[in-house]
Amino acid sequence: PIDASGTLPDGTKVSGVVDLRRSLERYSPQFVQVVAEKLLTYAIGRGTEHEDMPMVRRIGRDAEAGGYKFSALVLSIVKSDMFRMNQKAVAAAATHQAAR
Repeated sequence: PIDASGTLPDGTKVSGVVDLRRSLERYSPQFVQVVAEKLLTYAIGRGTEHEDMPMVRRIGRDAEAGGYKFSALVLSIVKSDMFRMNQKAVAAAATHQAAR
């Protein structure tokens, strides 16, 4: 058997997925911002800097407007100038296009 219980940093006790989801829903904006930052880091191939935080917050607001759906989060990242202007992303797209 898997022990799915634990205590979150704020002291909230959780005993499974349902409890964890309820706990995370209380912190939706913060949780989404952290997820947005991590996804953006992966998408642009580098860590985020202090000056990137306005974009991270904008991605979080877009996700909120999209009902906090993962697809809204990803779409906002893909539409961002930071992602579209990323040289690594441009090079990868060119390589993918050339392979066709």
